[in-house]
Amino acid sequence: MKNQLDFEKPIFELQSKLEELKRHPEAHSLGVSFEEEIQKIEAKIAETRRQIFSNLTAWQRVQLARHPKRPFTLDYLQSTFSDFNELHGDRLFAEDRAMVGGFARLGEHRVMVIGTQKGRDTKENIRRNFGSAHPEGYRKALRLMRMAEKFGLPIITLIDTAGAYPGIGAEERHIAEAIAVNLREMMLLEVPTIAVVIGEGGSGGALGIGVADRVLILENAYYSVISPEGCAAILWKDRAAASKAAEALKITARHLLELGLVDEVVPEPLGGAHNDRKATGDTLKTHLLAQLEQLEKLPTAERLKQRYARFRAHGHFTETQAAAA
Repeated sequence: MKNQLDFEKPIFELQSKLEELKRHPEAHSLGVSFEEEIQKIEAKIAETRRQIFSNLTAWQRVQLARHPKRPFTLDYLQSTFSDFNELHGDRLFAEDRAMVGGFARLGEHRVMVIGTQKGRDTKENIRRNFGSAHPEGYRKALRLMRMAEKFGLPIITLIDTAGAYPGIGAEERHIAEAIAVNLREMMLLEVPTIAVVIGEGGSGGALGIGVADRVLILENAYYSVISPEGCAAILWKDRAAASKAAEALKITARHLLELGLVDEVVPEPLGGAHNDRKATGDTLKTHLLAQLEQLEKLPTAERLKQRYARFRAHGHFTETQAAAA
């Protein structure tokens, strides 16, 4: 079945059996009812789904974060936000459609929303560069952030990218510098800022719009300095060890919360955000409103102090003395 993940196979097999039973021709011609059998299979599907999605591995959550039907930034701009008015261009080089942004409303709040955007099919993925922004995308994001600060609007960023685009053109136009400037400037923004990892949170490409007062993550999203495949290729010399790398990297929402790298995990419907986009959008809206209302109560100086402290606390190390010979 299309878009079926390996670990979902038992669920899809039961669903296929259920559909076959419902359209069984003999049931109609002979007046036979399979209602009791149908109810048993439906109960089995529900229980199997609960068991599978209650015990997902780190790699399985990575697969869910990459699910082609998962809601993207533009989907949340329809479900979580309203009155979105997109703004284009970095005023320096070009328009980057892997990065979208503009004015919107979150409940009664006027906000600036910026996020990375993937495509649903090959044509759109080429147009969106598979959600990997060029330098002009990060410069556009910074332009919109500065505009938001000028008008006193909170900034919300939605992160879903495997990473910034690593091509020659991006290097020629200084992708590292563009991200570095964003990190510095986001740390100094005086308006409330919230970042949400809605799918993939890959490396500096994610962090380039991820410095914020509060960092949230959806239950089946991940946030990592490197992809599991990239880590496996370096440490195990084999990309097939991606599942082992995903576990070692501690990149799931639960691990990130325990490590203090995110502030809150936004729950998803059983089976992932793509199973009920509206419910996911509504849940995200509730969490964003709660966080925004808390941030708006803080004095600007205190918010900036807390923002600086939270990112300074991300790196930890211990020193031990070598044993005497």
